[in-house]
Amino acid sequence: MKDPRYLDGRELANSILENVSREWTELSKTRTAGKLVSIAIGNVAEIEVYIRGQKRAAEKAGIGFEEQHWPEDITQDDSKSRILAMNDDPSVVGIILQRPVPDHINVRSLQSAIHPLKDVEGMNPASIGNIVYDDLALSPCTAAASVELIKATGLDLHGLEVVIIGHSAIVGKPAAFLLMAEGATVTVCHHMTRSVASHSRRADAVLVAVGIAGFLTADMVKPGSAVIDIGINQVTDADGTSRIVGDADTENVKEVASWITPVPGGVGPVTVSKLMENALVAWKRQIELGWVN
Repeated sequence: MKDPRYLDGRELANSILENVSREWTELSKTRTAGKLVSIAIGNVAEIEVYIRGQKRAAEKAGIGFEEQHWPEDITQDDSKSRILAMNDDPSVVGIILQRPVPDHINVRSLQSAIHPLKDVEGMNPASIGNIVYDDLALSPCTAAASVELIKATGLDLHGLEVVIIGHSAIVGKPAAFLLMAEGATVTVCHHMTRSVASHSRRADAVLVAVGIAGFLTADMVKPGSAVIDIGINQVTDADGTSRIVGDADTENVKEVASWITPVPGGVGPVTVSKLMENALVAWKRQIELGWVN
């Protein structure tokens, strides 16, 4: 029997993808549908898992998905030129820049080169800046997924006390702005916060993204709260078996919290579905501007 305390990310992701597929199919009846382009620079084995997940989600949503693998020694200028050409290509709806990239590539510069209306990952500085002004349409996908999962609990975000542990540019900071736009009261903790537990224990919802296995323990959580675990950590057990765990001590935290996202199967699937939702939003905006037929 399914434990009701687990927030099933796969179920929510499927619901989002069904909605995207329905709208994408309807638009495709009168418009020439574009594609998503995934860019991987060099041969990095670990990103293949993410690319496969994105491709599967795109197939479910009915969105074209093209994989491009650029050579390890490609120059910064050549990379930027290729991205700028995609910005001008009406057949490209969105651009996904896989990370990590080789050391000689400035990833922030390439993210900035992606046009904001093709920035389906929400990583262009303009996309991040738009959140400050409550334009949430093309938000960073992991941050947006975290907010969707809080909504899935049924908790009213208006006035909800939320504590975010971790203030990264791609999760913690944008999640804070997204939640404030929804009316939540947000506290952001980081490595200089004197007592993280004193903040997290008063929260109705806790988002944790610090990259430390088991960081959030049961005594750091208020009874009845929601815990959104964004961490992905590989640990090795005494018998030599490796497994993926989050930043929360899930087995013990779930005895206190009312909801918790499992790892894997929580935030990850929703993140990918939000990427597809962003592709739909991007296409709609491109249609409005007359970029596509």
